[in-house]
Amino acid sequence: MDNNLNIPKVSVIMPVYNCEQYVKEAVESILNQTFSDFELLIIDDASSDSTISIVKNYNDPRLKLIEKPKNSGYTNSLNYGLSIARGEYIARMDGDDISALDRFEKQVAFLNENREIAVCGSLFTIIGTQTIVNVPENHSEIKLTLLSHCCFGHPTIMMRKEILDQFSLHYDTSREPAEDYDLWSKLSVVTKLHNIQKVLLDYRVHDAQVSQKKNNQQIKNSSEIKLQLLNNLQFHSSLEEQDLLRKIFLQEDFFTFQELKQFQLLKSKLLKANEIGFFEPKGFSNYLLKLEYGIWKQYFFRRDQYSPIIFFQYIKIKREIAFNLTPLNQLKLLVKSLIFYKKK
Repeated sequence: MDNNLNIPKVSVIMPVYNCEQYVKEAVESILNQTFSDFELLIIDDASSDSTISIVKNYNDPRLKLIEKPKNSGYTNSLNYGLSIARGEYIARMDGDDISALDRFEKQVAFLNENREIAVCGSLFTIIGTQTIVNVPENHSEIKLTLLSHCCFGHPTIMMRKEILDQFSLHYDTSREPAEDYDLWSKLSVVTKLHNIQKVLLDYRVHDAQVSQKKNNQQIKNSSEIKLQLLNNLQFHSSLEEQDLLRKIFLQEDFFTFQELKQFQLLKSKLLKANEIGFFEPKGFSNYLLKLEYGIWKQYFFRRDQYSPIIFFQYIKIKREIAFNLTPLNQLKLLVKSLIFYKKK
């Protein structure tokens, strides 16, 4: 007998924890998919509510419930799911979201037809609102956008298991709650990514989510992911330049004039390193200009206090940067500098 006949096309990984209020809708949106060749791996992280009993009510051979003996975290559940998944494709789903019933049909068809693409997400809506979250479509747009933020709805994803296995990639527990952002950034270097421009999932936002609880840690981890993505350019940078990039990504409140000058040199290095075309050139140049404008604006306009030296510094640096103040804003800066304006 050919064992391959029993291997599903798609393995759906759904970690759950205390989501009794939403899990029924989530499970049924998967079990009722128009594409039916899948296994649904529900990994419970030692829930203390009725989540498990609700899941056990379903009598469907495609559903496999794994009950962890103790709570070990969301990312641990994801990696366990990857380790036992048998499908050619891995689909992500959360216990509080709702998949469109034709989601798998559309994603499987897309991946079957586009062998060069290994990760496929989609647009999604926010439950309880009329908001559609738009995400970039093609690989070059996605890779560039990843320098600013994660541009995939995690539970919209379907990806090729063979690529994860080939490059020994999995979710990094130390990057939680930005573990998905980290994985997409790593995958963007070795394969191509895509977002279908159709709404295939309804996403729920609520206070119990990991990302809501660990917002500060998410910002910190995201800054390291952005730095890691830039470092794929393999440009020579000093520790001071790396720290400056971290400071920019963390959106810290204060930059020195020396750091403004330092960024001019760093920007030139990055543009030179990107001559290999790792990032789309025009978009990457605009990205760096945006970073430059952010620290420039903070230094000259979001200060707590001013002195004449601030205006002289503006005169000195304005020839070297791509931004110039309007005459009115130049006058405001001059007046604030001359009167030693201090924020109350």
